[in-house]
Amino acid sequence: MQTILGSGGAIGTELAKALKKFTDEIRLVSRNPKKVNPTDELMSADLLNEADVRKAVQGSSVVYVTVGFPYSAKVWKKSWLKLMSHVIKACAEYGCKLVFFDNIYMYDPDHLNGMTEETPVNPPSKKGKIRAEVADMIMDAVRKGELTALIARSADFYGPGIKNTSVLTETVFNPLSKGKKAMWLGSVNFKHSFTYTPDAGVATALLGNTEDAYNEVWHLPTAPDPFTGKEWIEAIAEEMGVKPKYQVVSKFLVRIVGLFVPVMRETVEMMYQYDRDYVFDSSKFEKRFDFKPTPYIDGIREIVKADYNSIITQKNR
Repeated sequence: MQTILGSGGAIGTELAKALKKFTDEIRLVSRNPKKVNPTDELMSADLLNEADVRKAVQGSSVVYVTVGFPYSAKVWKKSWLKLMSHVIKACAEYGCKLVFFDNIYMYDPDHLNGMTEETPVNPPSKKGKIRAEVADMIMDAVRKGELTALIARSADFYGPGIKNTSVLTETVFNPLSKGKKAMWLGSVNFKHSFTYTPDAGVATALLGNTEDAYNEVWHLPTAPDPFTGKEWIEAIAEEMGVKPKYQVVSKFLVRIVGLFVPVMRETVEMMYQYDRDYVFDSSKFEKRFDFKPTPYIDGIREIVKADYNSIITQKNR
């Protein structure tokens, strides 16, 4: 049995699809789990409840954590450390291997141009400090010999079927599809990597089923030479057949909007990721598994085809 904790999001869904290559015994765990594959086992659970976590983990050979808590430093501080304490304890008790799907919030902001698994950890944000602490909890248990685990780290992500958990979907794809201006945080002149979610799902499944991949950090496959903000907007607009209209949202404006919109208030501390080049290097994974990430333009085309073709067709009639 391979189990996904937090199975309902974009990454959990892609991971469930990819795991079919390795097993027919897949357990999907969340508050309201839904089948991705016909043979999936569903388990409803409160992952902040230790008894529920133990029940979800029991009988698993590999446990994947793809949980997405509300985008709030206060919620993260309360929830992430509690969840991971329960998961680590349960995996150690039942002898399950752990795969943690992570982001790059813990990295030093002065080293974002060419991020590798060796990039210094020096988080400038509250949310980044929490993610660093979670990663430390996992690897500390590994070092003590209590746990077999790996961390699969992704850049910001994009992909088909994402409703509201991708910055690129919310600020560019959705507005352009409705004839509105795209928005870009900070400056459109810097490069910004995005990991394609189907690639992330395939790669995470592959890592979880590769014995010698454990007890390390891995960057998930992400195309090199990312677009600048302006190039992202232009490429998406061209594929949609609309004009590449956009507005730049400054940190000052984000602060003002944040007085009324909580998620924007939480975005302020992350603005540093948009005022410099943000380039994610996944060459370690690519070389080890001979894997070529999906080119950005191909990813854009797949998203437009899957999620926006009907809107664009109606608009162009």
